[in-house]
Amino acid sequence: MADPLSPPRSATDLFGDPIDSHPLWFKQSAFLRPEFDSESYISDLRTFVPFATLRSELHSHLSSLHRELVDLINRDYNDFVNLSTKLVDVDSAVVRMRAPLSDLRDKISQFRAAVETSLAALQNGLRQRAEASAARETLELLLDTFHVVSKVEKLIKELPSVPADWSNGHLNSTEKGPSSNGASLQHAENGTSLRETQSMLLERIASEMNRLKFYIAHAQNLPFIESMEKRIQSASLLLDASLGHCFVDGLEHRDANAIYNCLRAYAAIDNTRDAEEFFRTTVVAPLILKVIPHGSSETVAGASRDELEDDYQQIKQYIESDCKFLLEISFVENSGLHVFDFLANSILKEVLTAIQKGKPGAFSPGRPTNFLKNYKSSLDFLAHLEGYCPSRSAVAKLRTETVYVEFMKQWNIGVYFSLRFQEIAGALDSALMVTGIVPVSNSDEGNSLDLTLKQSVTLLESLRSCWRDDVLVLSFSDKFLRLSLQLLSRYTSWLSSGLAARKAGNTSPNPGSEWAISAAPEDFIYIIHDINSLVTEIGGSYLGHVLHLLNSCPTEVLDLVEKSILLCGKSLKDLVPQVVGAIVDALVEKSVEDLRQLKGITATYRMTNKPLPVRHSPYVSGVLRPLKVLLDGDRAATYLTGETRKDLLLGAAFEITSRYYELAADLVSVARKTESSLQRIRQGAQRRAGASSDVSDHNVSDTDKICMQLFLDIQEYGRNLSALGVEAAKIPAYCSLWQCVAPPDRQNEINF
Repeated sequence: MADPLSPPRSATDLFGDPIDSHPLWFKQSAFLRPEFDSESYISDLRTFVPFATLRSELHSHLSSLHRELVDLINRDYNDFVNLSTKLVDVDSAVVRMRAPLSDLRDKISQFRAAVETSLAALQNGLRQRAEASAARETLELLLDTFHVVSKVEKLIKELPSVPADWSNGHLNSTEKGPSSNGASLQHAENGTSLRETQSMLLERIASEMNRLKFYIAHAQNLPFIESMEKRIQSASLLLDASLGHCFVDGLEHRDANAIYNCLRAYAAIDNTRDAEEFFRTTVVAPLILKVIPHGSSETVAGASRDELEDDYQQIKQYIESDCKFLLEISFVENSGLHVFDFLANSILKEVLTAIQKGKPGAFSPGRPTNFLKNYKSSLDFLAHLEGYCPSRSAVAKLRTETVYVEFMKQWNIGVYFSLRFQEIAGALDSALMVTGIVPVSNSDEGNSLDLTLKQSVTLLESLRSCWRDDVLVLSFSDKFLRLSLQLLSRYTSWLSSGLAARKAGNTSPNPGSEWAISAAPEDFIYIIHDINSLVTEIGGSYLGHVLHLLNSCPTEVLDLVEKSILLCGKSLKDLVPQVVGAIVDALVEKSVEDLRQLKGITATYRMTNKPLPVRHSPYVSGVLRPLKVLLDGDRAATYLTGETRKDLLLGAAFEITSRYYELAADLVSVARKTESSLQRIRQGAQRRAGASSDVSDHNVSDTDKICMQLFLDIQEYGRNLSALGVEAAKIPAYCSLWQCVAPPDRQNEINF
């Protein structure tokens, strides 16, 4: 719909925009918004509209506004003119309106002043009231404090009226003197224990003393309280002394009610330490002294005196018979006596003190076996003490006690492990540092796997020692596992370094590698057998034993333990091919000594008139003799498995045949070159002499004789391989050797 204020289009402007029309980006409604800001409006438009265009549009819009304003004035001109005529006597109206407003302002000011005055008076009254209330509370607190002190003193004065020495535990009415008061006489008539009566009175006094401490805590630094300090201290000392005597007497007579009341009194005044100390010195100390005497004249030196297992058994019996009654009282549910810890601060504390004084050597890791035995006995004793705890929270509380922590610190497991490490690792290291391998007999102690070398037996003993009951500490199982892996790694390194030194032919190998240089091929059979046996044991029963000991660990931990042990076993198993290679190398060297006799074939047929050979050379029978002797020996028959025997046979056959081919091919090549050179020399000499160039082609050359001899030799060699169970035709080097020396008519088929 067209804007009614817009001018009409011209007659000629049929399809164009109106003359004062604006582009789409120019929004007139934007000027009417409350949040309109000219600077932001211009800055936003200038990003995509030229400044000149914007200015032109704004001027155009201003002109249209002026026109609209003029049109509005012209349209309502009469009203506009009459506006000034209607504004008559405006000043008088303003004066009339100002007067009541001024009156209202004055009244409001007066009312505000009155309210502020009342508020100040009210606040002052409240402050005075609060001060009076605080003073009253303080006065009441002081009065209560005075009354409590007086009451405590009065109750304490009643204590002497109760006899302090109860030899029979009860006192009948006929035994009481006239000095006994009415309350005591009434208790005696009722058959109530006088000890229990005093304990109940002491509990009441302790309750009042607890209330007195509360009052004093809230009324500190007041002169009245300071003036009563001596009375309060005196009452506190008398209460402590009387409570101590009553508690000790109750312990001596095992008066459960009196003990219960005394413990509640100690708990009320927050003095558990004295109760625990009285129980330790009165009941526990004499019992422990019977078991572990620590007087200067009673201490006896010697390792046997440092053993604690029997002592702990006696202490357990004493605890059951003489201490259990108090422990049961202190563990009564909802009694409020859970604040006491007689297990740690009385029993364990006295045991620790007795061991430190009477058997200090029990804590010494210098004798590892005795130390571990005492440590395990101590853990069993602690577990026995924890058995008296009524809940898991009580066990947790016991383990956090200072005495418990101090007792555990006495056992220096780190030093113990260091000594065991030196003992176990040192034994293996000493065995591996010898200059040669040391065979052992099957009857040797610890050789349950029929291991053949002392080094292997020592390794197995060391591995088992890490997890023996008289060596292992479960809390250090991670360190013993690491030691086990280190032992396996050390043995593997000993083997690999020795094999590497032998392969490199070092005449001065590193210490610990000399054994491989001087070892015979038969000795390596021992090594192969021991490796296979150790790997089977490590991955079988040994691993099962370790996992059984660590069965309390999470499954993830057990998986890691299993993987680490199996990985070490695999590293050891991977050395078997290297050991087989060392045997093969030794056998090849021995066979090459016989193969070097090939050079004699050239001397036999060069420049001689010997006929073609018809039988093999004598050296052939000795080429495979070292291999056959090794495989037929007792060690190979006893210790080599079928698979290892096959690997050894094939490896040696391939290597010997390869060396055979190298020597024979070199020999044939030299023979043919020499034959060619001699042929040229003969032909040149005959041409100079004028003789016919026709040489005796019908004669067999020396090279042919040499090749025939080699052909006969390799046939015999092939038969010897077949006798050992090796097909010569499947050896690439043998096929090459056949092609090198066989006659032309025998090249395509290998047969013997």
